[in-house]
Amino acid sequence: MLKTLKTFKVTADIIAASLLAAMSIVFIYQIFTRYFGSTIEAVLGVDLSYSWTLEVLLTLWVWLVFWGSAFCLSEREHIRFDSLYLALPKKVQRIVAAISALVIAVFLVISFLPTLDYITFYKIKKSASLRIRLDYVFSIYGVFLVALVVRYGWRTVVFLVPSLYNKFYEDADSKEFVEQHHEL
Repeated sequence: MLKTLKTFKVTADIIAASLLAAMSIVFIYQIFTRYFGSTIEAVLGVDLSYSWTLEVLLTLWVWLVFWGSAFCLSEREHIRFDSLYLALPKKVQRIVAAISALVIAVFLVISFLPTLDYITFYKIKKSASLRIRLDYVFSIYGVFLVALVVRYGWRTVVFLVPSLYNKFYEDADSKEFVEQHHEL
């Protein structure tokens, strides 16, 4: 099970890196054609328009942000304000974390159908330059929403069952600490 999760994590990271690489290539193309496109067009007669690049960059950015947040970032890598939480005793922290995870999961589930309705509404619209259906562009938010419901549902269970908490969090915390400080 853990090997499958690790393989999924590596695959998700590769997809995120590919999205970032594609963004970089399109961005470099945009800069190159902005400054040298007219010269190349005059000499070779090749049209190097770059009006589509902004649309591609924005779409890749949306996908990268939601994909990365859903599958690549761990809980520790997200920004959080936990000063009061960390001041609580460990047992109370687990209870607060379970309640918080449950509340987040419930509100995400409540928002799922209206979100799905909004995404599917966009099938009638297309992007300006490339004419891509916008429901494809925004479908990543539905994937993100499902991933977060699963993540926070799982967190609720883990924080309520001490044996699972010890297996997945306390051991992971100590292993992660050792891995991070091993080179020091």
